[in-house]
Amino acid sequence: MSLRLLQYSDIENAYDDPERIGRLAGLIEELRDETTLVVGTGDNTAPGVLAMVTEAEQALAFFQAVEPDAETFGNHDFDFGPERTRELVRASSQPWLCANVYNGDDRFGAADGVVPWTILEAGTDRVGLFGVIDPNTPSMAPAADGLTFTDPIAEARTAIAELRNRHVDHIVALSHLGASDDDLAAAVDIDAILGGHIHSERLEHRHGTLLTRPGAGGRVLLEIMLDGATSATRYVVADAPIDRSVQATLHERWEQAGLTEIVAHTNASIEWTGASVYEGECQIGNFVADAYRWVADADVGLQNSGAIRAGPPLAGDVTVGNLASIVPFGAPVVVAAVTGDELREMFRQGDSALVEFGDATRWYAHISGAEIVYDHAERTLVDATVNGEPIDPERTYSIATSEYLLQTDLEFPVLTPAHRIRTLDIQYEVLAAYARKQGINPQLDGRITRYGRSQ
Repeated sequence: MSLRLLQYSDIENAYDDPERIGRLAGLIEELRDETTLVVGTGDNTAPGVLAMVTEAEQALAFFQAVEPDAETFGNHDFDFGPERTRELVRASSQPWLCANVYNGDDRFGAADGVVPWTILEAGTDRVGLFGVIDPNTPSMAPAADGLTFTDPIAEARTAIAELRNRHVDHIVALSHLGASDDDLAAAVDIDAILGGHIHSERLEHRHGTLLTRPGAGGRVLLEIMLDGATSATRYVVADAPIDRSVQATLHERWEQAGLTEIVAHTNASIEWTGASVYEGECQIGNFVADAYRWVADADVGLQNSGAIRAGPPLAGDVTVGNLASIVPFGAPVVVAAVTGDELREMFRQGDSALVEFGDATRWYAHISGAEIVYDHAERTLVDATVNGEPIDPERTYSIATSEYLLQTDLEFPVLTPAHRIRTLDIQYEVLAAYARKQGINPQLDGRITRYGRSQ
């Protein structure tokens, strides 16, 4: 029988839904046999609410249950710093593969068992696996700033040469490169690139190589067959049996973390899917930006779309945990002072095509206290007002946003640490305080108008 791999990726906040993560574990256990390898392709420890309050320890319950055969790092696996990442490596049984991360002159985690590549056997086949991660990781995970992320294609070529010298039957990349999987496929000759990082699903052949992504949130598991055609099959996790032990462990952690306090009630059903937050104005984006502006008494509130994690609609009683799931990060809300010209540039940088990250059709800015009109065809901010008034280039404006946007240069690079003037509470604590005082009833009120988009 042909060797096959089961791929999960970007589990992230699935740990905050004990039933879903229990079903993912149950599906892996149901499908696995002696010709199967189970692999993960990054961001499988964080972010999420439980990840935030346990510094990603909640992932160990899943790893212990499914006993992966190999795992690579994603950018969020460094959210709590390199030392915490190393602790998680030591606490989990699977090999961790990453060829392009260094700590000084040494490969990151080498003393803890991290290797650039490995050879595994299933049935009669030998498969060589190597791991690579997006070299922009320090801009997405500031806690990893002390590490060096090298060229993934150069490191991949070195790993592939080592594997070919050992006469493997197949070579597969475990990748957290996102869109750069296409560059890797064009540069090397291997059987498959099992990818992550971008949260949309993918099953296609490019440059003679199978490229896959199961999407985010532990909703889909992929089965990759390494036969003559190198094919893949998609399994929906919601239909799977539940590993009750995993489910119970995560439910207990949720209770222990004090995340069940009800802070508000809403009669609405407020959607926050992965698609809706990138389309422009949406209810959940307005709610978050309004909360930031309210707590800071700032001129403008700003939330980046990429930090809003998809989840079930807010409806009925809303808990602290529900709100923490929206922006499940430990970064505080900060207040930044910017000039009028910088504010206009910040609004313009809501267009994701202006930075090399993710899908260039997306919109990244959710705002409060302002209205903007943007022309995508010309990459131009047509109009912008704050509190109904034109932006004064000579005036200083206060912006309430996540500290992350002052630290990264991938999104809203006009904002820098030098703009900070105050630091407030953690993001989800701000949302909870706002919900207690103001309730949860966000409206769409025409804050963002976009035109000139290609379909």
